[in-house]
Amino acid sequence: MEHIVITIARGFGTGGREIAARLADRLGIHSYANRILTLASQYSGRDEHDFVEVDERLRDGYLRQQLMSLQKRLTPLPHTNPFESDDRLFEFQKKIIQELARTESCVIVGKCADYVLRDFDNVLSVYVEARRVFCVERVMKTMNVSESEAHSLIAKTDKYRAEYYKYYTGGNYWTNPVNYDMTLNSGRWSIDQCVDLIVQALQIKFGDDCKKAFPFISIS
Repeated sequence: MEHIVITIARGFGTGGREIAARLADRLGIHSYANRILTLASQYSGRDEHDFVEVDERLRDGYLRQQLMSLQKRLTPLPHTNPFESDDRLFEFQKKIIQELARTESCVIVGKCADYVLRDFDNVLSVYVEARRVFCVERVMKTMNVSESEAHSLIAKTDKYRAEYYKYYTGGNYWTNPVNYDMTLNSGRWSIDQCVDLIVQALQIKFGDDCKKAFPFISIS
């Protein structure tokens, strides 16, 4: 197995994005989150006759170049507006995610990636959650907001993510643990411990293929 992908779904304020970033650094691969949405948005606005060109641009190694040229957002983005579906946008996200899984080892945050890649054998799917008090404290610190504002941001964002996941997976539940290979409580484990656990899970699930997919790390 040449490429291995780790998908990370997370509750807002759990530190899931930071776990993804540190995991990617440890494995020597890229972590993709907002850049997938940005690129999909650019393509979804094109005319129908451009679709052939779009498909070509999502293949043959050019995809990574496009994604890396986009700005990477370092802080999580809360969703305060009600969920509204955009099937065309999601289809482009799906194309990008599946092409990434075929062409490189990487970490993909959110975007229903665990569901999109459910038929791929080279995927480890992770869900990160924590108690509300932990998430509130973390959001207050990272976003410099009050306790009440943190509660509101968490509630609205998690509601948005749940509705997003349910819609695009045909009724599945975002927090259902059977959707994932493993679930981590980031309130009980540190960020680095979560990364260690994911690395161990990679070794257990993929064995010697880890050495092929992640040549820059020693996995014992």
